[in-house]
Amino acid sequence: MNFKKSGVPSSEFIRKKLEGGKLTENEINHIVNDILSGKLGSAEIAYFVSGQKLGGMDDEETYYLTKAMVGTGEEISFGDKVISDKHCIGGVAGNRTTPIVVSICAALGLTIPKTSSRAITSAAGTADVIETMAEIQIDAKGLKRIIKKEGACLIWNAKMKLAPTDDKIIRVEKLLGIDIPSQLIASVLAKKISMGSKKILIDIPYGEGSKVKTLKKARELKRSLIDVARRFKLDVAVVFTDGRNPIGNGIGPVLEMIDIIRVLRNDPAAPMDLRKKSLALATGLLKLNGVSSPKRKARKALDDGRAYAKFKGIINAQNGSKDFEVRTSKLSAGKFERDIYWGPGGLIKGIDNRSLNALCRILGCPKDSKAGVYLYRKKGIIRKGERVITLYSSNRDRLHAAIEYFWEKGIFKTKQ
Repeated sequence: MNFKKSGVPSSEFIRKKLEGGKLTENEINHIVNDILSGKLGSAEIAYFVSGQKLGGMDDEETYYLTKAMVGTGEEISFGDKVISDKHCIGGVAGNRTTPIVVSICAALGLTIPKTSSRAITSAAGTADVIETMAEIQIDAKGLKRIIKKEGACLIWNAKMKLAPTDDKIIRVEKLLGIDIPSQLIASVLAKKISMGSKKILIDIPYGEGSKVKTLKKARELKRSLIDVARRFKLDVAVVFTDGRNPIGNGIGPVLEMIDIIRVLRNDPAAPMDLRKKSLALATGLLKLNGVSSPKRKARKALDDGRAYAKFKGIINAQNGSKDFEVRTSKLSAGKFERDIYWGPGGLIKGIDNRSLNALCRILGCPKDSKAGVYLYRKKGIIRKGERVITLYSSNRDRLHAAIEYFWEKGIFKTKQ
């Protein structure tokens, strides 16, 4: 790899990592500070990211990286409140459990100032989805106002300087299309620590088509996460979930929001897999906070409408208005659409997450919030000529390109 010096000392530390060396706390501090100040540009950040990918980072280095990222940013305090959070490492199409989990847990008294990211390689991130209904760029003053009123929020942290180097590194990761365990851990924990979180539930989906391919890799990631978290005195629980198939029916910002609202409204059309997983994660976070009978209470808060009422309250608080119903009525998918029907029939064994996310990005996700797909079937026996998926886009050419990709790639794993 042809690495050129940038004229700052941290460039030598990046070279050291590229060559497989272990970085000291001082060296990592130099790199993080130089990224923040702009002394290191995208090319040098790419080398740093590549060094982590090629040479790895042990738990001590990851701890130093997390600490440096927190130390170069803003930290928010909510007084004596116990701050909770939930995070999924991503990679599974759909899987928009966070707004549902936050609504259930906040309805039951937990304080959750939830910051979420935009999509890196997927069809949508939680921030992209919430943006279809609410303002997500909230400053610290606005954040505290929302938390005081609703006990929770669903925002993107662009107006706050929470671990600001993370955003610069994420942009480079996005361009490179790679995910690195050490950077993932530092990114997740730095944001949580900056927000004052103490009780954190981490969802690690694993399986073919997800970021973490095997249970062994999931366990390795869990071990490192727990080790680094303990150094910051955080109470973290990690759960492993099935990442082999998409969660929910809609994939893409608006379509995922429609799924969320259907689950919270207890709509018969709501995707049951999204409801089931959201309840399981809400139960885990409530249990981590010492709530008695967490499973029963989570289900009751969803079934009796308290979670939906809390979600409406959060959205209205972030918008500074009471127009939730108006915004909901305006949710619609892209004007160009195509239903796809399965010809021969047979058995659907599953759907490839990576290919499905790629399909949605061809359609225009996440920038085109109305783009995406609606899945009618994800598994099981399929009849000849049955509709399996609808593709949506705001651009006709993108729709045509996506149709070609769908048939060429073979997104559905089938058996005749």
